[in-house]
Amino acid sequence: MKSKFRLLGGGVALAGLLVAGTLAGSSPALAACELQFKPEDGAELTLLRWKRFIQAEEDAFMKIVENFQKDCGITVNVQNESLDDVQPKASVAANVNQGPDMVWGLYSLPHLFPDKLVDVTDLADYLAGKYGPWVPSAVKYGTKAGTSEWIDIPIAYNGNYINYRISAVEKAGFKEPPKTTAEFMELAKALKEQGTPLGMALGHATGDGNAWVHWALWSFGGSLVNENDEVIINSPETKAAVEYVKELYGYMAPGVAAWNDSNNNKAFMSGEVSMTNNGPSIYPAAKKDAPDIAADMNHAKWPVGPVGKPTEFHIAYPMMIFKYSKYPNAAKGFIEYLFQPAQYDMWLQAAVAYLTPPLEKYEANSVFTDDPKLTVFRDAARDTLTAGYEGSVGEKAASALAEFIVLDMFANAATGNMSVDDAIAQAERQAKRIYR
Repeated sequence: MKSKFRLLGGGVALAGLLVAGTLAGSSPALAACELQFKPEDGAELTLLRWKRFIQAEEDAFMKIVENFQKDCGITVNVQNESLDDVQPKASVAANVNQGPDMVWGLYSLPHLFPDKLVDVTDLADYLAGKYGPWVPSAVKYGTKAGTSEWIDIPIAYNGNYINYRISAVEKAGFKEPPKTTAEFMELAKALKEQGTPLGMALGHATGDGNAWVHWALWSFGGSLVNENDEVIINSPETKAAVEYVKELYGYMAPGVAAWNDSNNNKAFMSGEVSMTNNGPSIYPAAKKDAPDIAADMNHAKWPVGPVGKPTEFHIAYPMMIFKYSKYPNAAKGFIEYLFQPAQYDMWLQAAVAYLTPPLEKYEANSVFTDDPKLTVFRDAARDTLTAGYEGSVGEKAASALAEFIVLDMFANAATGNMSVDDAIAQAERQAKRIYR
């Protein structure tokens, strides 16, 4: 079959890209289509993914697509959608049994429709044997609740850490972001007083918004549900977390209640805020367009709250295959190809630590050590807690995350739209409708 190369939803500048010593116009030295999972004859795939936050990451991903097409003769059409649009579009495809063969989504998206997805246990076992083992959170995200059946492959993670201006933090009296929530509040107050506030999304930001409010909830010992998936959100621990965030909101830049996943990047680059939470997409952009900002910024882990242990929540990126696809083996073959060292290592390098691997072999990639400011992102996949936290990561947890129950609880209380007690009570009612 003659291969084709198409990108739906935007062009990609591949010419002149140099990543990890491989020119974009050349193909890695791989025997053509050496795959464990052999594609069906005449296969053609459509993949839906989120729009890039780092252009070099998308360029490298599309280079892998091109290599796969050259080596295996399989057409791969890539559709790009905004981060917040992937979930609803994937849900529609699952409901009508037609659409993209594969979806590359966020968190526990596959668990919204687990019975609509191809069993990829054989692929997960194969990849673990070659490049593994899988980190524990990948096993939890990848397997159907209560079973050992894999319904998706966590392709990578995105570490969501504190991004900060070094000079602003030092001016506020700290050498680096503090390691406790109490001291973090003191820093936030000092940053506000000196005119360099922090800002973190409280709008429906699927990535950044969900990441930091769940950290806040869990750091005080709160949880939406317990280990038996019983709703326990209405608790003294949750109230302490919400009151903490309400106070923190008072020290933030105005407008964060309407922020999506792109606003914090813009606010940091413009100087509107000196601290936010984000993956490593601000830093490479600054290195390219504002080297003075890049020189004055760094990244840090989240402080530990009264619960006494880290409660990080980083973004998992699972890739799933729909059962209605005519070419499930080709889809498995594409994922297998993606994880081959010649492809995956190049991709990690291009992503500049924006992507953290779920398989042990790739943690040694030098992208996490070449620049010490990026080393913190290496362990995101190992350190993250999962959607559902104490409970399961199944369909109910996925629904609660997709409906922004926890995020809205904090936003309603912080902005004064509701009292703390009313915001928690509303979250409890919403959660109980899901966890029945």
